[in-house]
Amino acid sequence: MSDNSYDQGRLNLPFVGHCTFAKSRPCTDWDHIDADVAVLGAPNDMGTQWRPGARFGPRSIREASTLFSFGHAGAYDHEDDTMYLTEDQVRMVDVGDADIVHTDQAKSNANIEYAVRKLLEKGAMPVVLGGDHSIHAPVIKAFEGRGPIHILHVDAHLDFVDERHGVRYGHGNPLRRASEQNHVSGMTQIGIRNVSSSNRSDYQAARDAGSTILSVRQVRQLGTAGVLAQIPEGVSYYLTIDIDGFDPSIAPGTGTPSHGGFLYYEVLEIIQALARRSGGQIVGMDLVEVAPAYDPTGSTSILAAQLLLNTIGFIFHARKQAAA
Repeated sequence: MSDNSYDQGRLNLPFVGHCTFAKSRPCTDWDHIDADVAVLGAPNDMGTQWRPGARFGPRSIREASTLFSFGHAGAYDHEDDTMYLTEDQVRMVDVGDADIVHTDQAKSNANIEYAVRKLLEKGAMPVVLGGDHSIHAPVIKAFEGRGPIHILHVDAHLDFVDERHGVRYGHGNPLRRASEQNHVSGMTQIGIRNVSSSNRSDYQAARDAGSTILSVRQVRQLGTAGVLAQIPEGVSYYLTIDIDGFDPSIAPGTGTPSHGGFLYYEVLEIIQALARRSGGQIVGMDLVEVAPAYDPTGSTSILAAQLLLNTIGFIFHARKQAAA
């Protein structure tokens, strides 16, 4: 969040100034990152199979995030009676975007992986704004040697296709590619539902790779505590959130909407509970598939920004509590 600038002579309203994520400090020199969180854009949608447009997701999420940057030097949650996102809890920078080379998926993925490796080398937790879900494959590859990592995957689709017509790095493949990494110890995939992009063999392959698959209805039956019981303890956690995991009534701005999705608090409460869990730590996240052209209200981008900011707040408040 921004500093308490209105007490220092400037009101600095959300629609004023540079449009970084939550008006955090820009840092385009990746060799001199000094922050707890680094927000990186990965504006690539070459992996889409139907409606494109997620390449504009990072820009729209950044713009939406300024709504939450009123200069209050943190965010007070009256239900938790807690100040989140204070400067003594988390220092955040916006490092711009990985370079995307049009029509060259391999080069673009290499650039995304390089960028995330730089953030990790500097000790910053990566928060990556997609782009379509294909960007998850190079992001999680950058965590090589930092495992074991358990992935919490929120999505309408399993994204566990192996290969179709030679395509291995589209937005239907990223969790399969992640499962092939030695540092990924397993996955909990939630929100997966009915008409999807994967067949029976993909579901079996996911389970064989150590995945637990839960639909929206199963998550609701289990509740937050029941879902958490499915997630192993004592490892690092990585969050990959496809905005189409949410119901299109609240997130229409995506290329592959799927009815019957999550509402906001259903996902937020699981993430908050995971952040509070002792013995493990959330070490990174990406949020993908926001395609703003399909939502002229901007509500989808606001949902994405709000979820990300709350998640960052939960993670670093929990870390400070654990260190106290």
